[in-house]
Amino acid sequence: MTYAVHPITEAQEKAVRAVLEAMQIPFEEEPDLDRTYDAEFMAKIDESRKQAREGKGTIIKTEDLWK
Repeated sequence: MTYAVHPITEAQEKAVRAVLEAMQIPFEEEPDLDRTYDAEFMAKIDESRKQAREGKGTIIKTEDLWK
C-alpha cells in the first residue's frame, strides 16, 4: 500500500519522518516542485490558477491556434 503525505510546515515534516522511522516503515522522499521554483514565479502561477478558477481565462479551440 502507498500513502502520499504532504506536510505543510517543517515541524509536520519532522514529525512524520520521526513516526515512520520509529515504526520502521520504509519511505522515500520526492522533491516538492513548488520549492524548486522562484517565489516570484510561483506567485504568478498561483495568480493564474486563481484567475482560471474565477473564469477569467480565455479558451481557444485547437483548430483556431494557427489561424
